[in-house]
Parts: sequence; C-alpha cells; structure tokens
Amino acid sequence: MSINQDIVGKLWNMCNILKDDGVTYHQYVTELTYLLFHKMAKETDQESQLPVGYRWDDLEAKSAPERLEFYKILLIHLGSQGTRLVKEIFANASSFIKKPATLSTLVTEIDKLDWYSAKQEGLGDLYEGLLEKNANEKKSGAGQYFTPRVLIDVMVELMKPQLGEVIQDPAAGTGGFLISANHYIREHVDIYTLSEKEYDRYKNKTFYGMEHVQDTHRLALMNMMLHGLDSAAEETGMIYGDTLSPDGQKLPKADVILTNPPFGTKKGGGLPTRDDFTYPTSNKQLAFLQHIYRALKPGGRAAVVLPDNVLFEGNVGKQIRQDLMEKCNLHTILRLPTGIFYAQGVKTNVLFFSRGNVDKGNTKQIWVYDLRANMENFGKRTQLGEDHFKEFTDCYGDDPLGPAKRKDLGEESRFRCFTREWIRDNKDDSLDISWLRDESDGSSDTLPEPEVLAREAMSVLEGAMAALQDILAQLGIDVEGELV
Repeated sequence: MSINQDIVGKLWNMCNILKDDGVTYHQYVTELTYLLFHKMAKETDQESQLPVGYRWDDLEAKSAPERLEFYKILLIHLGSQGTRLVKEIFANASSFIKKPATLSTLVTEIDKLDWYSAKQEGLGDLYEGLLEKNANEKKSGAGQYFTPRVLIDVMVELMKPQLGEVIQDPAAGTGGFLISANHYIREHVDIYTLSEKEYDRYKNKTFYGMEHVQDTHRLALMNMMLHGLDSAAEETGMIYGDTLSPDGQKLPKADVILTNPPFGTKKGGGLPTRDDFTYPTSNKQLAFLQHIYRALKPGGRAAVVLPDNVLFEGNVGKQIRQDLMEKCNLHTILRLPTGIFYAQGVKTNVLFFSRGNVDKGNTKQIWVYDLRANMENFGKRTQLGEDHFKEFTDCYGDDPLGPAKRKDLGEESRFRCFTREWIRDNKDDSLDISWLRDESDGSSDTLPEPEVLAREAMSVLEGAMAALQDILAQLGIDVEGELV
C-alpha cells in the first residue's frame, strides 16, 4: 500500500468522528476540504493565498473550547477575503460540526499525518483518492459525480488532447476529465520549454469546466488546484454555473469535449433556459448532447458518457440523434458494462464523434463495440480495469477522429460496423444496437440488486416523463413536475 492510500484510509476513517456529531457522508468531504485546504496550503508554501490570521497555525493555536467558534468565523471570512480561488472554495461555506471536541480531534489527526511522504507521491492524487473513496460509498450518493478513473483515462487517450487546443467539460463534477487531459498533455509536451505566451495560453485558455452544484464545484476547485490546474483568468478554469442556462452559452467553442453529463430530468420538470437549442427538452442528457455537438469547432472531437435511453428515446430524442448524425461523424459507440456507476445503476455508453465542416451527411457508418454482453458484474468486489478496455482500444486505432484502419470482426465478435442507411431502415434511427446473445442476461443465478433494478426503472420512467413534457411543451401546454 502506498503512503497516499494509507492516508486516504486514515482520512476516510475520520468520517466516524464526524458521524458521531451528526455530519452526513454527503457533508463529510466538503467539511474535510475546508480543513485540508488550510493544511495543504501550509505544506506547499501557498499560505499567501489566505489572509493573515486565518491560516492553519491560527486555527491550531486556539484552545479547544474557542476553536470551533473561530473556525465558523474563518469560513465566513474566507468567502469574501483572499485570492479568487479561496473565495470560490469558501463561497457560502458553513460548518456542520456542533461539538468543539469533534473539530479538535480532526485538527489533531490531520496534523499527525505523514505530509512529507504525501507530497512526494502527490497531494492531487491523495485528494482524488479521497473523492473516489467517497464515490464508492453507497450512502454518500457521490457516485453520480465521479466517473471511474480508468474510463476517463481511456477516453482521454483516444481523444489525444493537444497543447493549444481548447478542452471543455460542461458537466465537470470534481474535474476528473480536465485533470486527465492535462496529465496527457504534460506527458507529451515539456511545458517548461514553452514561451511566456504559450505558457499563458496553456494555463489560462485551455481548460474549461462548468459545474452547477456548489459543494461539488468547491471539491473540483480543490482537486484542480492540487493538480496544478488553478487558473488566474476569471472566465476559465472551473466555472460555477448551469450549462443548460445562458451560463453555458458563454463557454467557448472547443476542440475537445470530454464529459459525463448528469442523468435524469431537469429539476422541476422545466425546459433548459437557454434559447439556442433547436430541440428543447427537459431530458438533461439530450439537452447536454445538444450543447456538446453545438459547442465543438469544425473538426472538433468529443467522447461522452450517456445512458441507454439517449440511444432509443423517440420524438425529440430521435430528432436530436438525427441532428447529431447530420452535423457530426458519430463514428463509434462503446456499450459499457453495467455496475460501473453505482449511483445510477443504469446501462451506459460512450459516444465518440467529431464535428463536420458542413452540417449535413457527416455520419456514414457507426462502429459499435459491445463491452456489456457476457461481462462480469462490476462493483466493489470486481473493479473495472485497464485490461478490460484493451481489445476496444486496439480496435479503435490511433486516429482520434474515427475509423482509419478498422475491420469488422464478424457477427460473433464484440466489434461491428453498421451503415447509416442500415440504421435508418432497420432501426428507425435508434442507436441501441446489440447482436451478441448475452448468456448472463436472465440466465444467471445472481440477480441484480433491488436498488439497481429500481434505478433502471426510474431511468425509463424519467425518460417517458421527459418525452411527455416535451410533447406538451410543443403543444404550448406548460406543465411542471418532478419525479421524487
């Protein structure tokens, strides 16, 4: 076990201290982030970002009885003082800790950790390990914000982001795609040889993320800062906003988009408040899909995680798929195995496409790789690994824009090609394409967990609800409703 894994385990065990004080799993990592930011700022000589008098040593110097009161004042103060990054991380911050002894125990335990060794391994990896631990804890509900690192890295590796390109994640969560894209660039380019102008562009005009849940946004800011991705520019970096509102229209056109949009319907059942979507819909995935292919520059490329209902939903769903295939070359669909997103428990796919130079007839054929049929059940016991993707990445090839030298491996293989005409004539433009007999589907002695079945049923119901709302909206009937 590495030093960071050991520290992540110790940090996560501190949740028991907070649980005894009534702090929930959902609140735990946010609460811990406030304290870790101070401690890590001290360990990395970045305390100048914090106002004098509101730093780790100031908190530690207080006696136990007065420390909690000072901590609560500190959180409020930092929401309006310090650097832009500090003010964004501590925006509307408040503590859920009620007992002075709880805070004192946390400060003592954090101070005892082996921070020297943690710095050697990388504080960014340590913090991301904590986020992953939280995402894998079913009670936290954080899985919806955390895409498995192995899947992120595969998508980034195939998209091959380049220095000088604009890279966007419109549903950024805790920033995993942007961090991985930055890691890929730095593996292929020595950024310390860049000119001042090139370095400024790399630092301040390359990575754009948007996240509309404030607690998740502050986790993303912390994560990106520890990976060296904090930006000095106001309009770049990790932006707090709603991509389905006019905020999203401010994001610049991108060369690369990598994302895993949220599942479900828009809160309250309403339509996006943007006025630039051709096909208004309350289905969040379909709305995000429109943003993504509209936000790509000509020749720009995207890899997007989407649930099955996007592939087969009718009415507006069908129109959006048709528009996608006209404007873009939708060249590859990867059918993902079940169980890799615990919070949803639904079936998902990765769509790979590139924006055409014209807006008509760009998709000629679609290659589908089925990584779902006859696969083991993934979850806590069986982790998704890089080796599970090897055949797919070999089949995908080296060209991020799509098929260069691909070969249909036949009806019994996992990789097949389907022409645009076949999809239109045989599937009525549904992209839910499967051909392998799944021996594990219905014949296994192990039934899916009730919660997974319930979430799959909810996903189908949400899709039907969204479709009904879209039809009513087209008829001029304003209906608001939310599945609870």
